[in-house]
Amino acid sequence: MSKDRIVLVTQNKYKLVELTPLFEEYSLPFETTDLEKFEIRSHNVEEIALAAAKHAYTTLGKPVVLDDTGFFIPALKDFPGAYAAFALKSIGCRGILKLLEGVQDRAARFVTAVGFCDGEHLKTFVGEMHGKISKSQSGDEGFGYDPIFIPENFTKTYAELTFVEKIGISHRSRAFRAFLEWHTSILDNP
Repeated sequence: MSKDRIVLVTQNKYKLVELTPLFEEYSLPFETTDLEKFEIRSHNVEEIALAAAKHAYTTLGKPVVLDDTGFFIPALKDFPGAYAAFALKSIGCRGILKLLEGVQDRAARFVTAVGFCDGEHLKTFVGEMHGKISKSQSGDEGFGYDPIFIPENFTKTYAELTFVEKIGISHRSRAFRAFLEWHTSILDNP
């Protein structure tokens, strides 16, 4: 495995704020890039993350890690799914709430796939969080769908949780923690 510093491919400042403490916990330094994440069309976040990691590695020639997240709502036939970012830009949280007006089944789940490529390894690591959609937006923390998503075993939205609470349980943290556990074990046992 390459000893080059890992490049975290994201321009999302909120992701960087969430991920930095995790990387620090594992004593794994990283750098960022202005390279835009390459995205294929797929309903599968793992396929998207793998293709993006392979493309970023080929472009940069350095070990890369990135993520792709889907937001799946069974009552809407898993919409927006892997197109969560597009739907957020198009209809926002208010649009999702509008689509669910009068719908009893408010189950939802986030799925994050972390893609890693260093020329030797091309892998994904998945983290999920199940929960439900709230009846209205609530909270000022986080980003994206956080104001309308209530994670399982909680009564507050992601946006109402403290920063520490959210990164302790989130789908993204689960996926990156799986990656960091694997990466650390590979570095310790080449």
